[in-house]
Amino acid sequence: MHVRAAERSSIVGIFFDDQPLLARTGANLAASLFVAGIRTLRASPRLHQPRGMFCLMGSCQECLVLVSGQRKLACQIAVTAGLRAQRVAKTGTDD
Repeated sequence: MHVRAAERSSIVGIFFDDQPLLARTGANLAASLFVAGIRTLRASPRLHQPRGMFCLMGSCQECLVLVSGQRKLACQIAVTAGLRAQRVAKTGTDD
Protein backbone atom coordinates (compact mmCIF):
# COMPACT_ATOMS: atom_id res chain seq x y z
CA MET A 1 0.00 0.00 0.00
CA HIS A 2 1.34 3.41 -0.92
CA VAL A 3 2.03 5.73 2.03
CA ARG A 4 -0.44 8.35 0.85
CA ALA A 5 -3.12 5.70 0.41
CA ALA A 6 -2.55 4.57 4.01
CA GLU A 7 -3.09 8.13 5.19
CA ARG A 8 -6.49 8.13 3.47
CA SER A 9 -7.63 4.70 4.63
CA SER A 10 -10.34 4.56 7.23
CA ILE A 11 -9.92 3.36 10.78
CA VAL A 12 -12.11 0.36 11.62
CA GLY A 13 -12.74 -1.94 14.55
CA ILE A 14 -11.20 -5.42 14.58
CA PHE A 15 -10.90 -8.11 17.25
CA PHE A 16 -7.95 -10.22 18.40
CA ASP A 17 -8.78 -12.88 20.98
CA ASP A 18 -12.11 -11.04 21.41
CA GLN A 19 -10.24 -7.84 22.39
CA PRO A 20 -11.48 -4.85 20.35
CA LEU A 21 -8.79 -2.89 18.52
CA LEU A 22 -8.61 -0.11 15.96
CA ALA A 23 -6.74 -0.56 12.67
CA ARG A 24 -6.52 0.99 9.23
CA THR A 25 -8.34 -0.75 6.40
CA GLY A 26 -5.96 -2.45 3.99
CA ALA A 27 -3.05 -2.58 6.45
CA ASN A 28 -1.77 -6.05 7.19
CA LEU A 29 -3.05 -7.65 10.37
CA ALA A 30 0.43 -8.36 11.80
CA ALA A 31 1.49 -4.71 11.57
CA SER A 32 -1.85 -3.59 13.01
CA LEU A 33 -1.46 -5.90 16.00
CA PHE A 34 2.09 -4.68 16.53
CA VAL A 35 0.92 -1.05 16.50
CA ALA A 36 -1.76 -1.99 19.06
CA GLY A 37 0.97 -3.32 21.37
CA ILE A 38 0.40 -7.02 20.72
CA ARG A 39 3.79 -8.65 20.18
CA THR A 40 3.08 -12.33 20.88
CA LEU A 41 0.69 -14.09 18.53
CA ARG A 42 1.26 -17.68 19.62
CA ALA A 43 3.55 -19.89 21.68
CA SER A 44 5.94 -22.40 20.24
CA PRO A 45 4.16 -25.70 20.97
CA ARG A 46 7.31 -27.68 21.73
CA LEU A 47 9.38 -25.09 23.60
CA HIS A 48 6.51 -22.77 24.65
CA GLN A 49 8.46 -19.71 23.53
CA PRO A 50 6.65 -16.58 22.34
CA ARG A 51 6.22 -16.15 18.61
CA GLY A 52 5.16 -13.03 16.78
CA MET A 53 6.14 -10.97 13.77
CA PHE A 54 9.46 -11.82 12.14
CA CYS A 55 9.79 -11.66 8.36
CA LEU A 56 6.44 -9.93 7.60
CA MET A 57 6.40 -11.39 4.09
CA GLY A 58 4.88 -14.84 4.60
CA SER A 59 8.03 -16.97 4.67
CA CYS A 60 8.60 -17.75 8.34
CA GLN A 61 5.16 -18.83 9.65
CA GLU A 62 5.78 -17.05 12.98
CA CYS A 63 2.67 -14.85 12.75
CA LEU A 64 0.25 -17.77 12.40
CA VAL A 65 -3.26 -16.93 13.66
CA LEU A 66 -6.80 -18.21 13.19
CA VAL A 67 -9.12 -16.18 10.97
CA SER A 68 -12.62 -17.60 10.48
CA GLY A 69 -11.39 -20.91 11.88
CA GLN A 70 -8.57 -21.23 9.36
CA ARG A 71 -4.84 -20.94 9.99
CA LYS A 72 -3.55 -17.82 8.25
CA LEU A 73 -0.42 -15.70 8.38
CA ALA A 74 -1.27 -12.35 9.95
CA CYS A 75 1.22 -10.60 7.65
CA GLN A 76 -0.81 -11.81 4.65
CA ILE A 77 -4.25 -10.71 5.91
CA ALA A 78 -5.56 -7.26 4.97
CA VAL A 79 -7.56 -5.51 7.68
CA THR A 80 -11.28 -5.14 7.03
CA ALA A 81 -14.00 -3.85 9.32
CA GLY A 82 -15.02 -6.42 11.93
CA LEU A 83 -12.11 -8.79 11.23
CA ARG A 84 -11.80 -11.41 13.97
CA ALA A 85 -8.57 -13.29 14.62
CA GLN A 86 -7.41 -15.54 17.43
CA ARG A 87 -4.22 -17.09 18.67
CA VAL A 88 -3.67 -20.64 17.41
CA ALA A 89 -4.27 -23.22 20.13
CA LYS A 90 -1.28 -25.25 21.26
CA THR A 91 -0.41 -28.33 19.24
CA GLY A 92 2.13 -31.08 19.82
CA THR A 93 4.96 -29.83 17.58
CA ASP A 94 6.12 -26.61 16.02
CA ASP A 95 4.39 -25.83 12.74
